[in-house]
Amino acid sequence: MTKEEFQAALVKYAATIEKIRQSAHELHRSVNQLYGKNLPYSYHLDKVVDEVREFGHEVCASEEDVVPMIFGGYYHDSIEDARLTYNDVMKVARQFMNDKQALMATEIVYALTNDKGRNREERAGEKYYEGIRTTPYAPFTKLCDRVANITFSCSATDEGNKHMKEVYKKEVPHFLAAINPHSDDPRFGVPMDLVIKISEQIINDMEREEWLNGLG
Repeated sequence: MTKEEFQAALVKYAATIEKIRQSAHELHRSVNQLYGKNLPYSYHLDKVVDEVREFGHEVCASEEDVVPMIFGGYYHDSIEDARLTYNDVMKVARQFMNDKQALMATEIVYALTNDKGRNREERAGEKYYEGIRTTPYAPFTKLCDRVANITFSCSATDEGNKHMKEVYKKEVPHFLAAINPHSDDPRFGVPMDLVIKISEQIINDMEREEWLNGLG
């Protein structure tokens, strides 16, 4: 889709998107989930969807995929953090979409749900990334999630933010390689504009060109 077409679709489905947003906010509020030290988790969800809104045209294949993409952004942590099951997510998605769209939206959420593991590496292992690479719009949604987290980690100076900034910086080359299926299907795309946005935040000017060249 063109950027103009994607933005027009966002306007067309604005009422449905707002209902999805409110539903996701309420879900995470109901389990008392916070983001950072004291922000409501809705802060993170909104930031992820901000990236979907800005860059979604680069991967969206058709107008009917717009609402599932937005739903995936708002609900991407609902299984992992808010105690929903796959079937729970499907049931919610069907409130806003037809069955085909609801399946696409639920598959995005499922793909972004970490595996069981004792540490960060085990929770996001090869099986996890394979699921992302083989699910339409999951690579893009995961990248939007990572951009939102990196932006937040760079926005404050407490020790937690500093630590996560370094974790993300160390992970980024492997992360980008792991989510990218190098497919000609736009639904599996990893927009370079978002990759550059990451690099501008966590890599200094002297390192950036070499770093980006190494992504090939």
